[in-house]
Amino acid sequence: MGQDVTLTASDGHSFSAYKCEPPARVLGSVVIIQEVFGVNEHIRDVTERFAELDWLAIAPALYDRWEPAFEVGYTPDEITKGRQLKDLANNEIDKVLLDVEAARSHVAEAGQVGITGYCWGGVVTWLGACRLDFNAASCYYGAGISNTIEESPNCPTLMHFGDKDASIPMEEVKHIAAKQPSVRVHVYKADHGFHCDMRGQFNPTAANIAAMRTARLFDDNLRR
Repeated sequence: MGQDVTLTASDGHSFSAYKCEPPARVLGSVVIIQEVFGVNEHIRDVTERFAELDWLAIAPALYDRWEPAFEVGYTPDEITKGRQLKDLANNEIDKVLLDVEAARSHVAEAGQVGITGYCWGGVVTWLGACRLDFNAASCYYGAGISNTIEESPNCPTLMHFGDKDASIPMEEVKHIAAKQPSVRVHVYKADHGFHCDMRGQFNPTAANIAAMRTARLFDDNLRR
């Protein structure tokens, strides 16, 4: 269903993105932000799922500035490599957001644009909601959101956390909710990565509820 396209950020950096067109009508657009594993099989599958729901969907390869075409699975060594690239990207987060903005601009002709992301992508989604011109945002288990929690989103925003996620203690989640009363913070009986059906932490009940909430958010704020 999808295809690789090349985007260019405002600073001239060219990078890849996985883009999926809906089979029939287009209700609006969604930018999908990767985990630390790159735009891998799971993120491509998620992008295709959004297209099946009538959204023009695109997943920018945000590690291309440091390692083009990077994608890995979920072995310990692959997780370590993904985290190393995440650290490089976090040191130049403004450049990451240039690439997110290029993806947003690329699909904006289809109407209102939402953003969603998982793991590291949950943090980038939060920053996109606060610093860019999105119309709705859904952040999944972003470890590090609390580092910029003094910022405020420019659009309706959801957050999803698992109560068994060791990387995001519940005290941190409570702090986020207290600092951002306009953001709907949902907690599930699940671990980090509960949305990914290619990992052992996959929790279908939590994933389905979070997906329904995200779909409702986008229907309410993006549908034309």
